[in-house]
Amino acid sequence: MTESQQAWLPDLIYVDGEFRSGVGLIISAEGRVVSLAPPDDIHRQAESYRTLVTLKNKALLPGLVNAHSHAFQRVIRGRTEYRSQESTDSFWTWRELMYSAANKLEAEDIYIASRMAFLEMALAGITAVGEFHYVHHSPNGQPYSDPNLLAKEVVRAANDVGLRILLLRVAYERNGFQKATNPLQRRFIEDSDTYLNNLQRLTSEMKDKANMVQVGAAPHSVRAVSLPYLKAVNDYVREQDIPMHMHVAEQPVEVSACIEEYGRSPVALLDTEGLLSDNFTAVHAIHVTPKAIEAFSRTGATVCACPTTERNLGDGVVPIDGYFNAGVSVSLGTDSQTQIDLLEDAREMEYHLRLQRKERNILAPANVESTSALAARLFDCASRNGAKSIGFEGGQLEAGAPADFFTVDLNDPSIAGSGTADLLTNVVFSMSRTAVRDVVVGGKQIVQDGVHPWQEEIVERFNDLQSRQWK
Repeated sequence: MTESQQAWLPDLIYVDGEFRSGVGLIISAEGRVVSLAPPDDIHRQAESYRTLVTLKNKALLPGLVNAHSHAFQRVIRGRTEYRSQESTDSFWTWRELMYSAANKLEAEDIYIASRMAFLEMALAGITAVGEFHYVHHSPNGQPYSDPNLLAKEVVRAANDVGLRILLLRVAYERNGFQKATNPLQRRFIEDSDTYLNNLQRLTSEMKDKANMVQVGAAPHSVRAVSLPYLKAVNDYVREQDIPMHMHVAEQPVEVSACIEEYGRSPVALLDTEGLLSDNFTAVHAIHVTPKAIEAFSRTGATVCACPTTERNLGDGVVPIDGYFNAGVSVSLGTDSQTQIDLLEDAREMEYHLRLQRKERNILAPANVESTSALAARLFDCASRNGAKSIGFEGGQLEAGAPADFFTVDLNDPSIAGSGTADLLTNVVFSMSRTAVRDVVVGGKQIVQDGVHPWQEEIVERFNDLQSRQWK
């Protein structure tokens, strides 16, 4: 034991699917969990710790992991909730509005908007994020002298807030099969050689930040990237053994267009061409068949659901029960940043199915007596499954794991009165974000008593950006 270690003593700590009392967390100087120890042992060694934090009336949980984010889309929150007089509103009309906003953002604006989104994530207990980043060029469509400038601005934003980030650099080739070029996509487009060179360059430049920053590949979708391009990216991913994420079967139009082009659905195309693997995460994966679900199960590919965004855009409901029954790992994402609350996304997975089926507790494990088994399953989606998707350690508190965690106030009105047995159920199904009090990433506290140290400045600069964007 050395004076460089920390100790945290909450009333309760969430370990191995349950809350335990009489347990504290010891953290190394490198920001990893050394052990879980009884409070008496910790108090006897109190003078040996650099910091001893006592958390009265608080519970401590593993940090949440947001597996799918478009941080810059924070600028359009509340700006698309109206009906056009000229058309029926849908995902596609929303997309045009989003593109228009994206094309106004300069490099510093991307940083400001991303930092605002990441601040909200931190305040909600999120400690790591998979950022699906596809704005690469200047507003006129010309590459910057540094082709990864905007990706680095997003990384800078995450690091300044204190979050771990997997920067998923997005490959974008076209508007769609047999579709004319869309000028609003001019900031996204790169040919395969350029994309792979830029991806490799970014990976090399981020190596010295590997503890907090990693880089992955992200072909946008089968409509935006042709099969030869997809195969080139997949070859690189297999060679480098890095995560690959992709929008899959989010909209029925995407499925029908893929069938028209290839004679196969998106999942069937990815499966038969050998693109599915345990490094692959399909984002959304809503409009799928049982055969497609089996393909994910067989290959070890995972799924990332984004229920808040999916219901906001009218995408449809992810068949989570089918994925769970097939043993497919499901993570969660905040996607368009309509609301940044990963536990809300967790509960929506269950609630959306209840509305469809007119039943309750659909995702609860069968033949399990624990009253918190459903909540534990959903919490895993928001934590350890997310860590698996983005290739980071974390999502659980055990010796050797990163010391990434958050605390909740047991007296917060949203969860007050919870007992040990039903606390997790209240956290998952009822807790307000106001209950999140402290957030720690790699042993470094980034939120204290519900406040981030840079919160005021981050909000002020974002307010200024919004006033300029929407004047």
